[in-house]
Amino acid sequence: GAPVVLTTTDPAAHLAETLEQSALSIQVERIDPEAETRAYVERVLSVRGSGMSPAELALLEEDLASPCSEEVAVFHAFSRVIGRGRKEYVVIDTAPTGHTLLLLDTTGAYHHEILRSMGESSVAGKAVTPLMRLRDPEFTRMLIVTLPESTPVREASELQTDLRRAGIEPYGWVVNGSLLAAGTTDPLLAARALEEKPLIEVVVNDLADRIALVPWLIEEPVGEDQLLALAGASSAETPELVKI
Repeated sequence: GAPVVLTTTDPAAHLAETLEQSALSIQVERIDPEAETRAYVERVLSVRGSGMSPAELALLEEDLASPCSEEVAVFHAFSRVIGRGRKEYVVIDTAPTGHTLLLLDTTGAYHHEILRSMGESSVAGKAVTPLMRLRDPEFTRMLIVTLPESTPVREASELQTDLRRAGIEPYGWVVNGSLLAAGTTDPLLAARALEEKPLIEVVVNDLADRIALVPWLIEEPVGEDQLLALAGASSAETPELVKI
């Protein structure tokens, strides 16, 4: 019943199909780097390009063709989405590498530039940067999603280290697609499920303050009913491993 915006920076995302958007009152969007860059370039040309000579305009267009334009354009889109969190619940689905870390770097650089230009003492109470919002645990809850496998857990741990270095403390972890939580009785799958146990224990004991363990499902959870059932199933078949 609350206003919810779900957006993604992942070009491979299939959010609308999973949610069956027509049945839910969730606004599904996507931060498309190409579309954001086109809009940014057009906006800059319309504002700064008027009155320029052909040579000056050519130089501006060449400058806007650099990779920096995409970074700035996606950062602006990212900042707009974060700002909407003042009035709506905003869920941002993003990958642990690539654009996400680039966005954090750009967000941090913007934050430090604001502090430098205004003076750190004068910023307090006057300006709120996107990084300030991401660091605010009352405003942002960062969830790390991983699989109970060695490489994903290691990469997720490295991401958590990067986030903490940026002053962002993850709220909790989601361990997805767990055979251990599914309670399988198949001998082969049960043997593989036991291999998950030490990895889940590492997450519980060493990495996460909160964890949701999501079982492996036979069918993809599509639509409101199955997603609600999935949320309920994220309590533990193995309660000694999971704290929520």
